[in-house]
Amino acid sequence: MRAIVIDGAGGPDVLELRERPTPVAGPGEVLVDVRAAGVNFFDTAIRTSASAEVPGLEGAGVVAEVGDGVRGVTPGDRVAWMTMNHGSYAEQVVVPENWVVAVPDAVDDETAAALVVQGLSAHHFTTVSHQVRSGEVVLVHAAAGGVGLLITQLAKAQGATVIGLVSRPEKVGIAATAGADHVLVSTGGAFADPVLELTGGEGVHAVFDGAGATTFDASLQVLRTHGTLVFYGPLIGDVPTIRMNRLPRSVRVTYPTTEDHVRAPGDFAARTTELFALVEKGDLAVRIGARYPLAEAARAHTDIESRATTGKLLLIP
Repeated sequence: MRAIVIDGAGGPDVLELRERPTPVAGPGEVLVDVRAAGVNFFDTAIRTSASAEVPGLEGAGVVAEVGDGVRGVTPGDRVAWMTMNHGSYAEQVVVPENWVVAVPDAVDDETAAALVVQGLSAHHFTTVSHQVRSGEVVLVHAAAGGVGLLITQLAKAQGATVIGLVSRPEKVGIAATAGADHVLVSTGGAFADPVLELTGGEGVHAVFDGAGATTFDASLQVLRTHGTLVFYGPLIGDVPTIRMNRLPRSVRVTYPTTEDHVRAPGDFAARTTELFALVEKGDLAVRIGARYPLAEAARAHTDIESRATTGKLLLIP
């Protein structure tokens, strides 16, 4: 069994393809043959800290064997998964049964693998972190990225007007195709004035900011009274320390994490199944930005760190 192994912290070059012993499913676990593994920006933090030997939070594939006590899946089932134990950059991975979900026939493996972490994140942000409502105006950073495209579609489905921010002109059409009503090209905090102009000076009801420290202050600036900043970009740079009494216009700031969205047994399957149903109905499209052979995981990390990619990046064993 081949897997991408990290021996020590470093750049993309520390990601090496090696032979590993075939894993075995223990009690309550499922062994899966990986057909596609998702690449997330969070994986780059795992690489630079060497906090996991084999990276990879998510994927889709076929059940090879099940451990004692497993009742919900059987060998041959198509499944997707998320695991905070990592290990998905491999030809096979062992996952606890409560972190796998059946994939419908109408959803292909690549879509399933691409939707898990980023789909759950976008669902969390637009339902719990800030419940998007009809008539609201929201600002989506990195609107042509994997999470941004999903946030845009979910917000539009809930009746919002979406202003999308992209880093390059060639990404404008991608964000617009996902449903963004206005798309601005901006890097850093230069978007504040155009956004305020689009909203008649009122500002937006919510900002979904995964762009990092350079956009934090401007994201606060464009919120209207009682607006919400949903910030999920600390991996791109430290955010400034803020004093609570300096927050303008009674705004709210939240840092959501996906694990909090799937805390109880059954939450993972229920919410992922909801996302799959949206795909089946044609209400949610997943854009695959690039596919890489497993051996080219280093190139995938180089590309995702360049900020030039769009949609979801996948490794194909």
